[in-house]
Amino acid sequence: MTESRQLVSKDVSRAYCAACGTTVSREFRRGPDGRPHVKCPRCGSLERHRFLSLLLGVLAPELRDLDTVVEIGPSRQSTALIDQLGARRRIGLDFGYDGREVDALACLTRLPLRDASVDLLVCYHVLEHVADDAAAMHEIARVLSPRGIALLQVPIRMGVLTEEDPAAPPEERLRRFGQVDHVRWYGDDFDVRLSAAGLSSVRVTPPALVGEAAVEWFHLMPHEMVWVARPGKEVAAPMLAGGPASGLTAAFDAVLADLAVTRAKVERARARGDRLAAQRDALLARLGAVGPRRSAEVVTRLRRAAHL
Repeated sequence: MTESRQLVSKDVSRAYCAACGTTVSREFRRGPDGRPHVKCPRCGSLERHRFLSLLLGVLAPELRDLDTVVEIGPSRQSTALIDQLGARRRIGLDFGYDGREVDALACLTRLPLRDASVDLLVCYHVLEHVADDAAAMHEIARVLSPRGIALLQVPIRMGVLTEEDPAAPPEERLRRFGQVDHVRWYGDDFDVRLSAAGLSSVRVTPPALVGEAAVEWFHLMPHEMVWVARPGKEVAAPMLAGGPASGLTAAFDAVLADLAVTRAKVERARARGDRLAAQRDALLARLGAVGPRRSAEVVTRLRRAAHL
């Protein structure tokens, strides 16, 4: 094994990108905000896209025979995942601020959709941009069908209540909320706000869904939160890591533990191969130093010994 191969084996961890379904051996790239090891080098997915893929997989039994799926503020990676659901209609909506490709321009507070017409609605990092988020949440509740599911994600700080100021100037928004186009940081009351709008929700994190070991394998963000919301007003307890709702965690833990054992065996075999190769090179060097005739005699003896 060459030195470069040893470095690759030692320094680059293999990971699985759930967004493109690929085992990746190259280093994940920096994210849009400079975070290291975030973007899949193959499909460009971020942690939220890979977590979305896993969530859709878990919800698959409820996402059969979909009529209408709506994505608010679509991205290339999330749209590819949603297309795999095979819904009869997929609609991408956005207000048109950043010129992304959508099916229609629309405001989240006035969705151009019939009541109870949407089976799945995905709305990631949009509500923090909307001045009247209560109206937006009511609209989401209005358009969801009785079987409908909304997947929601917002920037949130736990341990405090929501801080908001839609009237704040851009420079103050940047200072208080992290971006000039954000009008709030959500807090512990986000679930209550959803309930008041007619949405029953449960909060899910990657460790709760797939376990701590799989978070690293899938290159997820441990503290990322997604709200799975349905028509209703109940606020369910969060899905906690190791809790009864985390049925996938035991399976992933077992598979990844076996994978770790296999990788350790492979590394030991490679190390043994390196030692044997070094011994071979040393013997060849010694043979080269004793002259051609003597080398031939030694090789003949080695072959006889190997045959015995």
